[in-house]
Amino acid sequence: MFTRLFGKPKTESSALSTLDKLNETLEMLEKKEKVLQKKAAAEVERAKEFTRAKNKRSAIQCLKRKKLYEQQIEQLGNFQLRIHDQMIMLEGAKATTETVDALRTGAAAMKAMQKATNIDDVDKTMDEINEQTENMKQIQEALSTPLGSAADFDEDELEAELEELEGAELEEQLLQPATTAPAAPVQVPAGRQPTRPVPQKRTAEEDELAALQAEMAL
Repeated sequence: MFTRLFGKPKTESSALSTLDKLNETLEMLEKKEKVLQKKAAAEVERAKEFTRAKNKRSAIQCLKRKKLYEQQIEQLGNFQLRIHDQMIMLEGAKATTETVDALRTGAAAMKAMQKATNIDDVDKTMDEINEQTENMKQIQEALSTPLGSAADFDEDELEAELEELEGAELEEQLLQPATTAPAAPVQVPAGRQPTRPVPQKRTAEEDELAALQAEMAL
């Protein structure tokens, strides 16, 4: 009835406060152990004094008290070992709890993000991106299309004309005379005029080439 009215009493403290309490207890046991060690050492010194005084009975009593102190010291050591063991377990449990809480928080955040991001919205967004990309391609193709008189040019015809020009240039290079070393000057006897060189007749190809160059210059 009492539990129903006031709720269940809280019997467990947080991990942090529990670790603090264990640390305090451990420090107390260590201090008590040091005190007992000093008492045991003092009993040993007193037993030595009684031994030098030939008081065997008193020396034995001192050694008995030393044994009792050593038993208490051993018991305190066991207590400390148990506290250390419990502290390690609590620290491990605390780390585990924090890890689980972090994972739970991450899972909740991921769930909220998934709710905010609907798969239908993602598909719709991707369709819009693809549509915009296709529109941009069409715009670029429209801008790159020639306009006016340039659109009437035939690419095949231009290619054929370019091949003719390349062939004519090659033919011109083949028709050019090979360069030769300059002829030695001819010594003409005194009183005689040097004969003029007879002009060479041009071939029909050279005449045609010259006419084409004159027409292009006009």
